[in-house]
Amino acid sequence: MINAIGRRKSSVARVYLKEGTGKITINKKDLTEYFPSAILQYVVKQPLSLLEAGEKYDIKANLDGGGFTGQSQALRLAIARALVKVNAEDKKNLKDHGFLTRDAREVERKKPGQPKARRRFQFSKR
Repeated sequence: MINAIGRRKSSVARVYLKEGTGKITINKKDLTEYFPSAILQYVVKQPLSLLEAGEKYDIKANLDGGGFTGQSQALRLAIARALVKVNAEDKKNLKDHGFLTRDAREVERKKPGQPKARRRFQFSKR
């Protein structure tokens, strides 16, 4: 069993990969149940479909924090990292498609005296 971690925004995905039939379980739910959106299911399966390894491995994932988009992208990164641990020759192919790059963008903090991070309250001269 191989494990890997993936992060995106405030989401964390811990993945456990083992030989199997292609079953993906997230927080003890099936992939289609956890991500009803076809687009998010596609995002999660991108590294597997690239390497044509969709039916080779069973994936068990723990997802925590963030929203559904961040969670799906964190899971994609974790799966890609786990696949590299399985077979190091796949690294270049996954890297060329951008699946091994950690998207470091985080939400900027809100500042005091402002309604948002950069938005200011309306200025009135009089």
